[in-house]
Amino acid sequence: MADRATAFAPASIGNLAVGFDMLGLALDGVGDRVEARRTDGEAITIDAVYGLDGEPHPYLPTDADSNTASIAAQSFWQAHGDRGGAALTIRKGVPLQSGMGSSAASAVAAVVAVNGLLEEPLPPAKLLAHALEGEQYASGGLHADNVAPSLFGGMILCPESLLPDTVSLAVPEGISAVLLHPELQVNTAQARKRLLRSVSLPLWLEQQGYLATFIAACAANDHALIARSLKDVVIEPQRAEAVSCFEAVRDAAMRGGAAGCSLSGSGPSIFALVATARAGNLATSMEQACRAMGIECQSWVSSMSAPGARVEA
Repeated sequence: MADRATAFAPASIGNLAVGFDMLGLALDGVGDRVEARRTDGEAITIDAVYGLDGEPHPYLPTDADSNTASIAAQSFWQAHGDRGGAALTIRKGVPLQSGMGSSAASAVAAVVAVNGLLEEPLPPAKLLAHALEGEQYASGGLHADNVAPSLFGGMILCPESLLPDTVSLAVPEGISAVLLHPELQVNTAQARKRLLRSVSLPLWLEQQGYLATFIAACAANDHALIARSLKDVVIEPQRAEAVSCFEAVRDAAMRGGAAGCSLSGSGPSIFALVATARAGNLATSMEQACRAMGIECQSWVSSMSAPGARVEA
């Protein structure tokens, strides 16, 4: 039985253009870490929250009832904790309000960390519902398109109608994801409230067709069909104006050979799928387009089969 456990949970791309609230992809190289240590109390508490600079986070609360990570961990501990309580130290690696699954990464890392304290840790599938408690608090909706890929890795289909079950999807060979994060913020909960409550039947059918075709194209490793289907005709048009550099970055991505380019989650981050051999150059082109708009940014290149959350120590 461990006294301490530290877990890492990766950032993620929500929606993946074609699958609003039901499709997500884990990202290599960026994520949150949470350390859990056993305490004599009965509840989950927070020792500290650190930001990207390693200093105490100026915005995220240490009140356990108001933090995504502790809410998720408390849900798990109430159901499965064996004795005492646990205190969390949260180290943010994912920018806030970035469209990179920041709240999901914290929730997942926290649940995986406290699970690591158990004598017999539970399998990842048993953790999803608890991580979703934290994500729902942060985003104002029950959707797993960031939590599920952060927990399981790879590309995950997770419609609400199937939860807590999810489907791990085949990913194409030779294609990587490029994720660009401009120095902007978009509040996910507010962005969701601004979405239209209904769409026309023709538009719904068109988007459903893109989703089905994209999943089939990935399974068949059909790069041309991926490029034909990686489109969002419902959500992207409603959100693109909130990201001032989106059009310029998307145009640069498409000129650079991307199969498709769209917002990651509610934005402001922007992702593209591209042949792996072109991914590095594409990231540079997307960064240049963003900076030409006067906006600083950073980017990551990731496999489409990036691993999910894990205990590091």
